Amino acid sequence: MNIISLRRRELAQLLGLGAASLPFLTPRMAQAQSRRETLVIGLDTSDTITFDPARQAQYTPPMTLAACYDTLMTFEAGDYVNPKPALATAWARTPDGKGWRFTLRQGVKFASGATMTAEDVKFSFDRLIGLKEQTQVYIKAVDRVEIVDANTVDFVLNAPNAPILPILCNPACAVMEKAVLVKNGAVAGPEARDQDKATDWLNGNSAGTGAFRLVRWERNAQIMLQRNPNHWRGQSDFERVVIRHLSDSAAQLLAVRRGDVHAAFNLIPEHIAALQGDANVTIDKLPSLDHVYMALTQNPGANPALAKKEARHAIGLAIDYDGILKNLLGGAATRAAHFLPIGVVGSTEEVAKQVGFHQDLDKARALLQQAGLADGFEMEIAYGNAAVAGVSYQVLAQKIQSDLARVKIRVRLNPMDQVNLRTVYTTGKMQGGLLTFWNPPAVSNDLWASAVVERVAKRVGWEVPPEMTALVKQASESQDMGEAAKLWIEWQKKVVDQANHFILFQPTYQVGVRKSIKTFPLTAAGWQLDMGKVTLA
Repeated sequence: MNIISLRRRELAQLLGLGAASLPFLTPRMAQAQSRRETLVIGLDTSDTITFDPARQAQYTPPMTLAACYDTLMTFEAGDYVNPKPALATAWARTPDGKGWRFTLRQGVKFASGATMTAEDVKFSFDRLIGLKEQTQVYIKAVDRVEIVDANTVDFVLNAPNAPILPILCNPACAVMEKAVLVKNGAVAGPEARDQDKATDWLNGNSAGTGAFRLVRWERNAQIMLQRNPNHWRGQSDFERVVIRHLSDSAAQLLAVRRGDVHAAFNLIPEHIAALQGDANVTIDKLPSLDHVYMALTQNPGANPALAKKEARHAIGLAIDYDGILKNLLGGAATRAAHFLPIGVVGSTEEVAKQVGFHQDLDKARALLQQAGLADGFEMEIAYGNAAVAGVSYQVLAQKIQSDLARVKIRVRLNPMDQVNLRTVYTTGKMQGGLLTFWNPPAVSNDLWASAVVERVAKRVGWEVPPEMTALVKQASESQDMGEAAKLWIEWQKKVVDQANHFILFQPTYQVGVRKSIKTFPLTAAGWQLDMGKVTLA
């Protein structure tokens, strides 16, 4: 394949920009993008807020973060149970049995050329813990990190049986270069939350040991990465990576067909079908652990009807889930009961059928009658101006609007910018329903379930009873997988009954990839693609 050379104006049109808004793309850089050493990806990146690993909580940035940063351990595609060595070569319980001791890989260099040390590991986690962002909640069981010697660190836990190992694989737990971070305003420890100023720098640069380093980010335009010549696994086949923000599936289809991008991530089913038999493009597929869902407030100040559980149940029973899976996604998805995706402990398709909502219009109407809402009610559904897993949120919202109309629930649609939508959601200001996603920052039941009872519940006005939080802790720390599975099924029954979150689908990744690419290792671990392992044919 030949990535065609784009003139400045043509590139601006592809990105949806004016040519004057591309001062950073010099003719030499544009020419370089046409050669084989540049990997070009088409992706809707409208949700991107930051590339500071410790502050990241969005859907698409983990792909870039995993390319720029390494973690102590990682997951290989297909095995999301057993962490594999990365910056740590071995790990074992600390002598007191209450923490974990990691042996660090020697000779690892940052993109700057400096050698990674135990000081870098400790500083990275001291900062992450001190910032007290959502990423700190992921590792809430870690009290502190202590240096044993130049090649060894201890993670001291406040909950010895917490499932911390898989969580440490997520890109938010990146090891970063202390000297570079400090130079650019980073602060570790309790003062970090108020004094750390490194995020602005990290939004256009990186300080990791990954296969690439971040050199530029223009929101809703493109992300540019440069190869790290010092990567401990060896250099990537590609000197640079360009991730082009293409929000429209048709634009991605055109780009991958013409060879303007090597891979298109947001193709709708019709465009996937259109590529069948294409001599230059293959469709790479992988079942994900993501899910797209509707959150529903029960705050009476936002909508009195939604404060009634019967009304929320009626919504859950009115949605045509099978239609979403078959018609909107072409069957390239499944659906879990709640925030535990199909494939993890306690979550199977059979459990989802027994526990989760399914369409039953007569029952929905009966519940509305019981709630004194026989004539239905009005509500809002907010969603982002973006696509996810091959379907636009707008189309999904219109489908749900049509479904709910069948039981006299009248829906107002409220499209929003992705960043504004997240602000509305996280601050608990949603006025009704809200369409969004969850992808695993790490593969851990505790993360999914804790997110519900600790954060997501607050956003929808649910006062979580203490026994629910205790159930999550008991299930997470159980050392017996059979017992854990039973506890997780019990948890799913309770949160489904609460009816604040309706899982719409768990997608299968379907990515159009040019045949000039030999290996394109998709992963369900939370970052979608192991970019450093992409190779040319």
